[in-house]
Amino acid sequence: MISITEWQKIGVGTTGFGIFFILFGVLLYFDSVLLAFGNLLFLTGLSLIIGLRRTFSFFFQRHKLKGTSFFLGGVLIVLLRWPLLGMFLETYGFFSLFRGFFPVAFGFLGSASNTPFLSALFQRLQGTSSMV
Repeated sequence: MISITEWQKIGVGTTGFGIFFILFGVLLYFDSVLLAFGNLLFLTGLSLIIGLRRTFSFFFQRHKLKGTSFFLGGVLIVLLRWPLLGMFLETYGFFSLFRGFFPVAFGFLGSASNTPFLSALFQRLQGTSSMV
C-alpha cells in the first residue's frame, strides 16, 4: 500500500490545475496570463509531489541541463509575455527532459489497452527510444 501525504495530494491538484490552465491558455490563442499561471502552478505542484530537493536534483542533472534550460527559459519567456516562442521552447525542453519516461508510458498504455491497433502502436512506440 502506497501512502500519500497531504502535501502530495495538494501537489497533484496543483499540477492538475497547472495543466488545465496551460491547455486553456493554448486554446485561447496562447493567452500569456493563463500560460504563465499554468506554468507556475505546474512547477509548484511538481515540487510538492516529489519534494524540493528531488525536483532540484531532477532538473539540474548534468545530462538534463539542455532540456532544463529550454524548459525554464520557455517559462521565463512566457512570463515576459512572449507566449508562442515560450511555449515552443517549453515543449522542446519538456520532451528533452522526459525522453526516458516515454517508452515506459507507451509500454504501460500498450499493455493496458485491449484495442489491437492501439496496442500494436504503443508497442512500436515503446521500442523506438532508449532509456539512456
